[in-house]
Amino acid sequence: MSAHTPRSPRVLVVDDEADLRELLELTLLKMGLDVDSAATLGEARALLAGTEYQLVLTDMRLPDGLGLELVREIAAACKNTPVAVVTAFGSADNAVVALKAGAFDYISKPVALDQLRLMVQSALRLNAEPAAGQAPAAAPIASRLRGESAVIQALRAQIARLARSMAPIAINGESGSGKELAAREIHAQSSRAAQPFIAVNCGAIPEALMEAEFFGYRKGAFTGAADEREGFFQAANGGTLMLDEVADLPLAMQVKLLRAIQERRVRKIGATAEEPVDVRIISATHKNLAQCVEQGSFRQDLFYRLNVIELSLPPLRERLDDLGVLTDAILARLGTFENKVVLGQGVLAALRGYSFPGNVRELENILERALAFADDGVIEVGDLSLKGARMAEAALAEPAAPVAVAAALPASTIPAAVAPDALPANLPDYLIQVERDIILRALAQTQFNRTQAAQLLGISFRQLRYQMQKLNIQEPEA
Repeated sequence: MSAHTPRSPRVLVVDDEADLRELLELTLLKMGLDVDSAATLGEARALLAGTEYQLVLTDMRLPDGLGLELVREIAAACKNTPVAVVTAFGSADNAVVALKAGAFDYISKPVALDQLRLMVQSALRLNAEPAAGQAPAAAPIASRLRGESAVIQALRAQIARLARSMAPIAINGESGSGKELAAREIHAQSSRAAQPFIAVNCGAIPEALMEAEFFGYRKGAFTGAADEREGFFQAANGGTLMLDEVADLPLAMQVKLLRAIQERRVRKIGATAEEPVDVRIISATHKNLAQCVEQGSFRQDLFYRLNVIELSLPPLRERLDDLGVLTDAILARLGTFENKVVLGQGVLAALRGYSFPGNVRELENILERALAFADDGVIEVGDLSLKGARMAEAALAEPAAPVAVAAALPASTIPAAVAPDALPANLPDYLIQVERDIILRALAQTQFNRTQAAQLLGISFRQLRYQMQKLNIQEPEA
């Protein structure tokens, strides 16, 4: 063999069943791999001490211990060698334990050779290096998760580790914190990056259509099934399936989803046989799944299957140091090459003083709305509309100034007083009257100077003019 010929990847098979070990060896050899085998933990440790492997495939139960020990030892040694475990049929709990310990993936007995080949190919892509004379891989793309704060840097480091595993991941975080972005980042850094990423909003699918949407159907399976159609699992085959708002799944669908995840097979509606699927599951929700399990709205076995690894996203209020980077990125997307958007003086400070209950998504909405009110692409503090609720409370708390303009207003413009314990009979009408009264007070204090009134209210002149038109507020005749 030429010295320049690239060496085939080497795989270690650890299993005490001679027949299964031989089957695994033959399958891997036919894939062009070099294979070493061991029947015990002791033999495996001896081989690992002197050889570098691109994959270790071990049975869960061995004569002198558990394959789980190998998983932990390789992880503790900080080796990048992926370890996959072979579990007995129906031993889903063992698979979850192995994945939590750091296993790359698992495969169940009886071993399906098509699934074995897919798993091996996925593992080998993790440590793949360009062959001699082959151009190196392109530089990695910029992270979708913008920011340089300590929490976001720790999150990116955690994602880089999780991307090397096929273990299911449960992403937790408030609405608008970027759960789908994190899922896409995991997929992009994984060995499945070239395969599909399918994101599904579980709460947006009618219950009657869920099985068809997830698993597909055959032609003629039901009225209206004019053609055969693939489901989400088939569309994501080889890649990643993200189940967003998974807590909204009805219990009947949770049972079917659990089976599909455990068996890695799905059956289309109207089909007689199951078909294998190779997908990595990432779930996300803003709800507390553990509480949903306690309340009986979410199955405990599905919870443990999805919640193998948890990834928590910080809310924006805990990473305010990233506001500048996030704002620049959003404004770059909102603006054009000819018309760049810039922030006026004090805008970033005003944003830092806001709590952002809607997180990054709310920041995007605030900036997009502010841009609509901004003059010549310059966003001022008043364009943000961050203080509306607080200003309304302050204005209501202060007594109205006795000015001549107020006396000239119709009595209907001033809202009727509502006792602290009482509720308004019509909330929209009451809020309109409150807003109208506050604007009229500001105009009265400034003798209807709209520029000064807008400054008093902390909004832009354009916003004030729009509100005056909407509420039919006109300057009284002299």
